[in-house]
Amino acid sequence: MVDFSKKFVCECEEKSSYQQHVSAPIFRKSFTVTYRVIKAKIQICGLGFYELFVNGKKITKGILAPYIANPKHHIYYDEYNLEDFLEQGENVIGIMLGDGFQNEKTTAWDFRYNEWNSAPKVALSGVIETDNERIVFDASDFNCKKGPILFNDLRSGIFYDKRLEEVGWSEPGFTEDDSWHEPLMAECPEGQPCLCKVEPIVAKKELKPVRIYQGELCGYEGQGPTPHPTNPEETQETAPPQTGGWIYDFGENNAGIFRLKIKGTPGQRIDIQCAEMLRNDKPDYSNWTFFPTGHACPDGYMERDIYIVGSNEEEVFEPLFTYHGFQYLYVSGITEEQATEDLFTYIVMSSDLKERGDFSCSDEIANRIYDMGRRSDISNFYYIPTDCPHREKLGWTNDAMSSVEHILYTLEAEHSYREWMRNIRVSQNEEGQIPQIVPSGNWGYENYNGPSMGGILFEIPYQMYRYRGDIEIIKENASAMMKYLQFMDKMRKEDGLLEIGLGDWMFADKLACLFDTPADYSDSVLAYSLCKKGTEMFELIHKEEARRYAENLGKEFYKAIRSCYVDEKTCTTKCLCQTSQSMGIYYGIFTENEKKEAVKRLLDLIHENDDKLSVGSLGMRVIFHVLAQNGQAELAYHMITRADFPSYGWYVSQGYTTLPEHFTRGEMAWSESRNHHLHGDVVHWFMKYVGGLHVENNQSVIISPAFIQSVDYATTNHILPAGEVKVSWRRVEDEIELYVTCPRDIQCKVMAENCRVIRDE
Repeated sequence: MVDFSKKFVCECEEKSSYQQHVSAPIFRKSFTVTYRVIKAKIQICGLGFYELFVNGKKITKGILAPYIANPKHHIYYDEYNLEDFLEQGENVIGIMLGDGFQNEKTTAWDFRYNEWNSAPKVALSGVIETDNERIVFDASDFNCKKGPILFNDLRSGIFYDKRLEEVGWSEPGFTEDDSWHEPLMAECPEGQPCLCKVEPIVAKKELKPVRIYQGELCGYEGQGPTPHPTNPEETQETAPPQTGGWIYDFGENNAGIFRLKIKGTPGQRIDIQCAEMLRNDKPDYSNWTFFPTGHACPDGYMERDIYIVGSNEEEVFEPLFTYHGFQYLYVSGITEEQATEDLFTYIVMSSDLKERGDFSCSDEIANRIYDMGRRSDISNFYYIPTDCPHREKLGWTNDAMSSVEHILYTLEAEHSYREWMRNIRVSQNEEGQIPQIVPSGNWGYENYNGPSMGGILFEIPYQMYRYRGDIEIIKENASAMMKYLQFMDKMRKEDGLLEIGLGDWMFADKLACLFDTPADYSDSVLAYSLCKKGTEMFELIHKEEARRYAENLGKEFYKAIRSCYVDEKTCTTKCLCQTSQSMGIYYGIFTENEKKEAVKRLLDLIHENDDKLSVGSLGMRVIFHVLAQNGQAELAYHMITRADFPSYGWYVSQGYTTLPEHFTRGEMAWSESRNHHLHGDVVHWFMKYVGGLHVENNQSVIISPAFIQSVDYATTNHILPAGEVKVSWRRVEDEIELYVTCPRDIQCKVMAENCRVIRDE
């Protein structure tokens, strides 16, 4: 049995910054095993990240270990069995540490001012039992020194000098010189120790470049709507040369790292700048801003890695303790002879989530939109659902609110969601608020955190119960949900409405903060929805007092919304627009008697806008569902796939391979991320309406494809706890054949018309 050690140590107390680099430390411990090993375990917590070696072999369970969290809340550690790695005689355990979340450097969202920021540190417990002895050690028994990583940052990148590597340092037979020393004792974080059980971050696939050419880099030289000047006096690095470099295009926007395989000369410096877009065929990263110096964004640290060659032999470099979102690499410092296809490989990474569902059809535009959504989901699942894999890499709760359902449709994400919920709950303050991003420091409680963000407390448990039958997650989060309902109740205005959130953020073709739907309407409608979900979940776990509270609060929100915003004569919202009308229908603000006319008025709004979208993120989440549920799947499909702006199809025509943060064009588009999962619910929509697989709950599905006229065939599948449901259909001469495979323990209701049903039970 190994007990988690709270004895943290560090190589030095000075933490690295943009202004003053401090090299990342390495640690080693040598010990002798005389007898046969029976059992050997270690537990390790490296803050921020660690790499673990045994006798020279890297055995770290994943990339960016351990789990990322606020160390004032939780300290995550990993456990390893070492029996297969130890030998009789000398053995060595080696550790490399990176800064990770323990030493944030950017001032974006106040991370630079986290009160726990420090030099990287490690705690470790080791127990080795042999036939005749027991070897016990902790991190204080290691020796340490500074290693070849000159600088590292989760959002910026890594600078690695191969010349500083000590060959064999983590292997037996290595002799330590005077630069190795005992570690310093470090402060133990106050968070609760937790064994990490979620899926690790792993390599999912590898890509070779589809195009290599010599060219220039845009960078920040007057590019983008708001140029950010370099301020080299405040940093150690300058931007890479903007001319004379080589551009590697990997054909897809993804998230991960690269593998550099180089045969160069000692001291040769190679700068690798990541980018996700081109401007005039030049890599442009002006849409990535995280303001590390407070007022200027130094080019030298923007998703950029530096490698310094150590020998005349072939070397392989894969960045540690960071990852990037990119499609293009701009590489300076290499020769024309070195600029080959084999120089770089894209290692696409994400959490190791198993596939749970898929979709394809005869329409290549729809397939490409679906792939864009899936690629954005996978790019943005690094332990938690992040907003983007480059600029921020943060757990924005409003983005996750929009994606929980479609991610559970396609990925086995419930373990990761459960662990994230643990961190969300502990971040809830006494007032009941949660911060806008989790994990974070003390930032994020002051604004924006309305029901489109705090609702994550409800959305994850609700959808996990619905899709996986998990009632325990409702019990785990019941108190937090109740506390948030009380917070919303307290924050209501005199008219009974709520106005504390973002509103219909990211409205198409407008600045993000400009939208048509009043925030007190959208906030109140979402609050009403949370009350309904809370009522249902509290009833499931027999929390009668909480159920009554949620039900009564919901009734009060409903009454206030109807009184202030619903025109009963015309069946419209008084703030008449696509989002307000769609939300009113989707969330049940209009009565059943009003719904038919309300849908008609929504159609009028759409037709008046030439059948184009005019919504923000809240409207985008519901409008296509409202249309399909009310006999207008053809219109929804047209709005999604049409080739002109604003539509998903337009982004296909523009060469996007992931989903944009904001449906914008022209100069506005140059400032936006091109890899967000915020608008990815279209993945779910294709599976549900075009494919025809509608999951009612974890034991019941409805099969009802819309049979879109321009589609000749479609196929989709989803794995429920009781088995896999498969649906496919195709046009065969004058009829449609619908094939359904449904496990015996799942209630499968086929409600499709005008087709021949072929079932395989």
